Amino acid sequence: MSNRLSVKPNDLSAFWMPFTANRQFKQAPRMLVAAKDMHYTADDGRRILDGTAGLWCVNAGHCRPRITEAIQHQAAELDYAPAFQMGHPIVFEFANRLVDMAPEGMDHVFFTNSGSESVDTALKIALAYHRAKGDGSRFRLIGRERGYHGVNFGGISVGGIVSNRKMFGTLLTGVDHLAHTHLPAKNAFTRGEPAHGADLADELERIVTLHDASTIAAVIVEPVAGSTGVLIPPKGYLKRLREICDKHGILLIFDEVITGFGRLGTPFAADYFDVVPDIMTTAKGVTNGVIPMGAVFVKKEIHDAFMAGPEHLIEFFHGYTYSGNPIASAAGIATLETYKEEGLLTRGAELGPYWEDALHSLKDAPHVIDIRNIGLVGAVELEAIPGQPTKRAFSAFLKAFEKGVLIRTTGDIIALSPPLIIEKGQIDEIVDCLRGVLNEIE
Repeated sequence: MSNRLSVKPNDLSAFWMPFTANRQFKQAPRMLVAAKDMHYTADDGRRILDGTAGLWCVNAGHCRPRITEAIQHQAAELDYAPAFQMGHPIVFEFANRLVDMAPEGMDHVFFTNSGSESVDTALKIALAYHRAKGDGSRFRLIGRERGYHGVNFGGISVGGIVSNRKMFGTLLTGVDHLAHTHLPAKNAFTRGEPAHGADLADELERIVTLHDASTIAAVIVEPVAGSTGVLIPPKGYLKRLREICDKHGILLIFDEVITGFGRLGTPFAADYFDVVPDIMTTAKGVTNGVIPMGAVFVKKEIHDAFMAGPEHLIEFFHGYTYSGNPIASAAGIATLETYKEEGLLTRGAELGPYWEDALHSLKDAPHVIDIRNIGLVGAVELEAIPGQPTKRAFSAFLKAFEKGVLIRTTGDIIALSPPLIIEKGQIDEIVDCLRGVLNEIE
């Protein structure tokens, strides 16, 4: 371990940490200084088993040699190239490889730098597409309660997590929301897709009746709502959404920032649920979390609607300084090669039954009121302490870290999404740690 990594900062005040209880953290910092495969190393030398793939993103595990070498080589050869009116070969190669693995008909990719940017890009594409077709009256965007679509203004407008929205004013206008699909009274402790709730998709028909279909541009949902606590769609729900969108000429956007690249045991959730959206947002696993990057997939007819008018004119006035960055593109190609060589995009299907049984073995543990799972993602929901929401799960997070396992909490829900290289013994280690934690916390 280098001295640079092992020396603790002498002042933590300058960094305003994102989505963090800053005062609590800086009183008792939890510092990670190295990582390899399934483990982090803490600044005290302890190995920490990664139960969350970093932040839903390190799908192939940490510090994989092929990805590291690709970044090193690319940084020495071409560090940066502008994407406005210029190009470099590796980004076109990466786009081709992504399209080759995408759901059928999704033939074009627009590169961004994060999931938040991917969402705002998708929303802008949807709005501009209808206008390009001469259908500019379609300006409304429909999200879903408890949905998470990043933190930019478009994403929090269509998102439905209250704490992410309430402090930031009126947000975008012309936005409505579907009901969420969480039905604990009917679906608690379901293994995989819940049996009840497909009819909740019909809420879109009510919104169409209220606003008229001619004003609605797009509906955006996470196939599996991750950041709100792993809410899995009821059987038939996504197919019904697809049918209603087709009926009314509304674009369907899947936010696959979390579910993309093997999380459910298929390349994308669109493959798992056999529902192809019109636009699909990704990030996180596209580069294994190593370098910020996002990719928005669109169907050919959406892309082609923009390719009109004089050829010397810009077709879509949108983009980022770092869209298709050479080093990120190299990392992305190496990530896809790692996924392919090790069969990681389908490994979740192989390990899924073992993962499911292990998680549901916690059903009788203290405080547990629900368990949800699909692919290699899961949630253990805890009963909240009266008058102190989130405290019990946060206590579990701290205790698990002490015991050498990194978990994630949202509200009073423990969310788990380990790297896809996880072994059965490591699944047991995570679950055994949680069982011990739940027996210890109040």
